Amino acid sequence: MKAIQVAQTGGPEVLTVVDLPVPAPKVNEAIVKIEAAGVNFIDVYFREGRYPSPLPFINGQEAAGTVTEVGSEVTNLKAGDRVAYTSALGSYAEYAAVPAVRLVKIPDALSFEQAAAAMLQGMTAHYLLYSTYKLQKGETALVHAAAGGVGLLLVQMAKKIGASVIATAGTEEKAQLARDAGADQCIIYTQADFETETRRLTNDEGVHVVYDGVGKATFDKDLNVLRPRGYLVLFGGASGAVPPFDLIKLSQKGSLFITRPTLGHYTATREELEWRAGEVLQMIVDGDLKLRIHHVYPLADAAQAHRDLEGRKTTGKLLLKP
Repeated sequence: MKAIQVAQTGGPEVLTVVDLPVPAPKVNEAIVKIEAAGVNFIDVYFREGRYPSPLPFINGQEAAGTVTEVGSEVTNLKAGDRVAYTSALGSYAEYAAVPAVRLVKIPDALSFEQAAAAMLQGMTAHYLLYSTYKLQKGETALVHAAAGGVGLLLVQMAKKIGASVIATAGTEEKAQLARDAGADQCIIYTQADFETETRRLTNDEGVHVVYDGVGKATFDKDLNVLRPRGYLVLFGGASGAVPPFDLIKLSQKGSLFITRPTLGHYTATREELEWRAGEVLQMIVDGDLKLRIHHVYPLADAAQAHRDLEGRKTTGKLLLKP
């Protein structure tokens, strides 16, 4: 089978096409013939070595496809089942051996592309809004990079809850995508200071929560746009890691909260995984959540997909097609 392997960490050029045997399932695994694989910033972190993994490894954390074989202890799946998953390394390939406990069945109404586009980013938006900081009707949230894959889903879900959304984006085109998703206000951060604008838009009261996947470039100002006892939910570092930080600043700026969550801790049990995935996939079926698939690349073009993702050239979801 073809796969995209990382033999040494580094830039996009380390993503190498290799030929490997189709894996055999362990007792608790299923083999999935991958029809579409998601491209996400966590893949960049693994490729760079920011998230360490033994070398060599097949990159990728998210995919959808068809079960071809199951291990001897797997009872909830059979060959032919349409499934999707995230948080299991190795999806940039034609086949993957996946722990059966991580696989969820796809509704018949969804395509493989939709399912692959929804798992990581959809469940991320879900846990951020419904669990990390449980956003309430009438509250105001600031969503950074609102035209990105997670950002567009955050905006839609937040509006479904009944919250007000202030979105940031880098261009007018991206700002319009955020408005189309339901954002009440959009700040083009290349043209205006998002701290100043957010304070103005909230009558200097600040927002209840900031959902930030950008990191280093936005962190300091995030703290200045929160109301007292507000929450900064830092779920990514697209602009780089946040430097060491003195916690006394949290009291000085209004007894603030900061959390750095990851999806794995919010899908730690089978029950929670099924709840989140089920709600997200059903929202798509019902038309309450619209996916934006920016581009589908051939598997061999994984390096270009990473360059486009890191270059902020994309809006919505990137997929690889084996």
